[in-house]
Amino acid sequence: MAQWTEESVAVELLACEDERRDRPPFTDEWPELDLDTGYRIQDRTLAMRLARGEKLIGVKLGLTSRAKQQRMGVHFPFVAWLTDAMVLPVGDPVPQGRLIHPRIEPEIVFVMGRRLEGPGVTCAQAMAAVESVWGGAEVIDSRYRDFRFTAGDVAADNASSGAFVTGPIGLPPAGLDLALEGVLVEVDGVIVDSATGAAVQGHPGEALALAANDLARRGHAIEAGWIVLTGGMTDAVFAPPGVSVACHFSTLGSVYLNGGE
Repeated sequence: MAQWTEESVAVELLACEDERRDRPPFTDEWPELDLDTGYRIQDRTLAMRLARGEKLIGVKLGLTSRAKQQRMGVHFPFVAWLTDAMVLPVGDPVPQGRLIHPRIEPEIVFVMGRRLEGPGVTCAQAMAAVESVWGGAEVIDSRYRDFRFTAGDVAADNASSGAFVTGPIGLPPAGLDLALEGVLVEVDGVIVDSATGAAVQGHPGEALALAANDLARRGHAIEAGWIVLTGGMTDAVFAPPGVSVACHFSTLGSVYLNGGE
């Protein structure tokens, strides 16, 4: 049995990412890897990413919708890091060459106008710190075979981060009803799912507040200028080579992704 440590798990997770290699969850061998341990590992992998030249640009939430929680068997959201290496330029295909088993999910995305620091942040306070709201899509990936993991495993794995793209329209939050902001998910011309912003913790601003409060527990804040992905509104759809996925938002435009080759 491997004697895993926080450091060795961090090294192995980045190696899996770099080598497009999946593996069983670490908790199969290290059942004590709980959520707090996973977050410490996540911070270690961030330090390693920054040391190799990536820049920290924001945070993402994972498993904020009940649909995602039920499918994964995990019943609370996760917070993880975004770096500039995860940005997918508009028009580029899903980067199949660096992802293991990509899936796409629609997200409401915030760009922060000012710093947001917990604890005790409310939805209203969180939204007051937002500069603009965008439609987006996250291409999630997992270093765990068959997306099988526990809370500690997925926290360590940066909440299944992969890549993300934002849409063409950024709007100020005032005047938007984000709980009612709808999205239709289209795969190869067929609508396969739909949701509203209410699927994300009742309101995407609640997810933002949750992120600020959770990060405060870990000694961090959400900084001005950061991008925040608030979590998948629907379940994720597989994104194999050749597939075409579009996320059509009510007021935030459409995001198009093709699966590449």
